[in-house]
Amino acid sequence: MPGDKVILTDEQWRQKLTPVQYAVLREKGTEPPFRNEFDEHFEPGVYACAGCGQELFESDTKFHSGCGWPAFYATLAGERVQLIRDDSHGMTRTEVLCGRCGSHLGHVFEDSPQTPTGQRYCINSVAMTFAPGSAETSPDSPA
Repeated sequence: MPGDKVILTDEQWRQKLTPVQYAVLREKGTEPPFRNEFDEHFEPGVYACAGCGQELFESDTKFHSGCGWPAFYATLAGERVQLIRDDSHGMTRTEVLCGRCGSHLGHVFEDSPQTPTGQRYCINSVAMTFAPGSAETSPDSPA
């Protein structure tokens, strides 16, 4: 059920995820740009958290940003993602976490005036799975 928190031990996460998924989702890593599954993927469907399966983004909000990672301008409705300040690597950014399992997904930037929200959710492909079709709910309205 959406909203039910998923809490696993470190060992359970290691058993559930591939080593690359674990490095990104649980250790806040980043996959290489331009060499990932969903950067140039634009089929209709829904992207979900690879850690817990919670639906996060709809393909209708995905756009080509040129950054090398999948980019979305909005999340699905509700508290599906959590945003926190990230001061790592000598810069200030906003980290995007799965609201259900706390997995690191990527970062959101306010640098896309060509989109309805002006936002670019820059998300690691390995942090998501894809299901063709439509989401169980519609995206948040642009602010």
